[in-house]
Amino acid sequence: MKFIHIADVHFDIPFRLLAKRGLSEARRLEQRSAFKKVINYIKENNIDYLFICGDLYEHEYVRESTIEYINKLFESIPNTKIFIVPGNHDPYMKNSYYKTFNFAKNVKIFSSTLEKVQCGKVNIYGYGFEDFYMKHEENQNIQVEDEEKVNILLTHCDLDGAKDNDVRYNPILKSELKKLGFDYIAMRTYT
Repeated sequence: MKFIHIADVHFDIPFRLLAKRGLSEARRLEQRSAFKKVINYIKENNIDYLFICGDLYEHEYVRESTIEYINKLFESIPNTKIFIVPGNHDPYMKNSYYKTFNFAKNVKIFSSTLEKVQCGKVNIYGYGFEDFYMKHEENQNIQVEDEEKVNILLTHCDLDGAKDNDVRYNPILKSELKKLGFDYIAMRTYT
């Protein structure tokens, strides 16, 4: 089993500080180039899974042309299963592209409800944001169901609790994660 785990691409982020120096568009092109390199690596190395753990794009600013670009890249790796957990910048909301766009057949987008997807000898569990904030209590019933399989958890979270008692970004303790029994936990963390 081979996989790639990424997070926080933030397609179409405004880059306000760079915009003042006329560099924001160049930075956006660099993002596209870097993402395409990941896809090319997947093609060249026959990677089974791509895990995207939140903030693939900026909900407020993303253009449909960017979503189409991303999807064409996904379509170019049809033998790779792509799993996306929305983060706080790209939540699975009523008007999000995750809900309204017809992504490639090899793409699975999780919502805020914990879900398990069986892929042969691998179980992939995932849950993401459905709003710009999410408290961890919303998914307290995380547990491995079949220890004979490889079990992977995908999420977007604030590892080891929230700073300044801010519990808006799915705070999870490392000690809590260790008890769950997953073989691998793919996440984007705020630390």
